[in-house]
Amino acid sequence: MFAGNVLLAAAVCTKAGKAIVSRQFVEMTRTRVEGLLAAFPKLMGMGKQHTFVETESVRYVYQPLEKLYMVLVTTKNSNILEDLETLRLFSRVIPEYCRVLEEGEISDHCFDLIFAFDEIVALGYRENVNLAQIRTFTEMDSHEEKVFRAVRETQEREAKAEMRRKAKELQQIRRDAERSGKKVPAFGGFGSAGMSSMSSGSIITDTIIEPEKPKMAPVPVRPTGSSKALKLGARGKEVDNFVDKLRGEGETIMSNTGKMPSLASNVLPPPVNVESVHMRVEEKISLTCGRDGGLQNMELLGMITLRVTDDKVGRIRLMVNNYDKKGVQLQTHPNVDKKLFTSDSVIGLKNPEKSFPLNNDVGVLKWRLQSTDEALIPLTINCWPSESATGCDVNIEYELQEESLELNDVVIAIPIPSGVGAPVVGDVDGEYKHDSRRNVLEWSLPVIDAKNKSGSLEFSVAGQPNDFFPVNVSFVSIRNYCDIQVAKVTHVEGDAPVKFSLETSFLVDKYEIL
Repeated sequence: MFAGNVLLAAAVCTKAGKAIVSRQFVEMTRTRVEGLLAAFPKLMGMGKQHTFVETESVRYVYQPLEKLYMVLVTTKNSNILEDLETLRLFSRVIPEYCRVLEEGEISDHCFDLIFAFDEIVALGYRENVNLAQIRTFTEMDSHEEKVFRAVRETQEREAKAEMRRKAKELQQIRRDAERSGKKVPAFGGFGSAGMSSMSSGSIITDTIIEPEKPKMAPVPVRPTGSSKALKLGARGKEVDNFVDKLRGEGETIMSNTGKMPSLASNVLPPPVNVESVHMRVEEKISLTCGRDGGLQNMELLGMITLRVTDDKVGRIRLMVNNYDKKGVQLQTHPNVDKKLFTSDSVIGLKNPEKSFPLNNDVGVLKWRLQSTDEALIPLTINCWPSESATGCDVNIEYELQEESLELNDVVIAIPIPSGVGAPVVGDVDGEYKHDSRRNVLEWSLPVIDAKNKSGSLEFSVAGQPNDFFPVNVSFVSIRNYCDIQVAKVTHVEGDAPVKFSLETSFLVDKYEIL
């Protein structure tokens, strides 16, 4: 027997009495709760009331939810009017987190429901809260958590910057040793054999470069005595451990002898046939638009990267076709003959007797376009939220302005207010997915091109117009935005053509409508 005027438990169960989610507000065993709920359906026909039934020890106050029941288990001396009011609030909370009142949906959102139940009842007694306050409390941000995360992110950034600085120092020491003809010191405890397998012409960029580890000998030989190499080895082990940590956090780490991975390689399939002369034409766009129109900023960065893997084709020149009419700013590599490029659009080394570096990615030409001209926006996005009696009706549409482009794997992500359930989608071109964990509606289109240059999506959901911004867009393309391409590759002597392969990619760095 339970004493006191308290609410013992709140549960959502099936009509057979199977508990889907249950929250106990007093000390009760699982067996006791399951026993009470299993007995509940058998009592339904015994009582004359439609809202509660009683046993010798407890009272069940319930409300049907389609194929389920919302049940409160209380003491018999509790105030039935207060219990009915509490029951109505419990029943209104469930649709806030579950799109449909089915067993699977309730199970998927069980923790959300338990957190909400805890806001309604504390230690068996009803709290003085309404539905709006429950939504606010369950979504409330923690200032301490934000501070903790900010401090942690700062520490991680500082640690990564320190690691990059150390890696550059180690690489500079190697370079200085190679220039002076001295024996290259063996960082990381690998010895001179470990250094012999490393490329002497490697270039450190913003990405950390990890020394390549040699194959371990079957029987390790322990050196006698101490040396500087052994002391440096301890520091190198620290570097290796940190590099492993960075890998675990998603940082891009590469070997000295490996190829520098490009951003395009992560989202586009690799070329089928790679020749001894291989080039990548890559562009990245960063764009910010206002929700009421107007281009706040657009910056596009492009680069032609050359990789030569055969010394027989090291002395070459690249013929570049530049049909751009948007006003890009071009810049060649310092070792490239600028006068030759300006007069003939040909990329060649200042010293024609020299060859391009082997097995290294060399950026030979880069360009930049910055503008606030709306006519240059490749893909326009218009989002129109309109307030209605039930919340907001949202209409979002896209239009491809640069019809020469073909955009693939386009995803337009629209924020959705948390705790309001899934949006009701009407007309849609393409496909959509509601991510309830990230509170985002993702509108996906496999291809946007001249034949499919416009489309729209309509949906309704509770919220305010400001809730649906910023809208973020991502896509990939194998056609570049600025019409700059490598047309031909020839030998320096004799102008004989050289077979080459080419990758072209146009990617998004940031594309948002604020």
